[in-house]
Amino acid sequence: MTFANQYIAEATQILAQLDIAAIERMATLLHELRERQGRLFFLGVGGSAANASHAVNDFRKIAQIESYTPTDNVSELTARVNDESWESVFVNWLRGSRLNGKDMIFVLSVGGGDLARSISPNLVRALQYGKEVGATICGVVGRDGGYTAKVADACVIVPTINAETITPHAEAFQGVIWHLLVSHPAVKAVETKWESTR
Repeated sequence: MTFANQYIAEATQILAQLDIAAIERMATLLHELRERQGRLFFLGVGGSAANASHAVNDFRKIAQIESYTPTDNVSELTARVNDESWESVFVNWLRGSRLNGKDMIFVLSVGGGDLARSISPNLVRALQYGKEVGATICGVVGRDGGYTAKVADACVIVPTINAETITPHAEAFQGVIWHLLVSHPAVKAVETKWESTR
């Protein structure tokens, strides 16, 4: 079997094992978020930060949900890292954004954050603050889901099929799931260009 065959086979297995109930729960929570005019804050680092930026575009444009991610403003992000710390960069940004109980934090991450192992502590601190103010928490994460899976109102854990391809599959399926959500009848508010062009 070639690597390509193996990789596609793994992706097929992951797709078959996704938690559909968790995805539907997220769609409901996103619908409720828009109804109460709450804001959607995507958090991610590395490749997941790029996914967060793409997701902000889709949820603002297609779902008509006011959405943001701190990693879209590299000047503020690097100033906060330099002057404060990497661990507090997201929580302080959320404080400055006046995160409140009407809002949602949506984590895109391979590991979901783990303070004990010092993995994405910035996500953990942000989620702790989110719980403190009563924000809704969702996530699409890999491995065991980390801290995100422990505290989320709805979380999809991308199943690990091969320990050698956890990161690429986790980041790829973040895109699959948020595209599903933004296309979901409960969430989608406007037609996308190609679907509206006949």
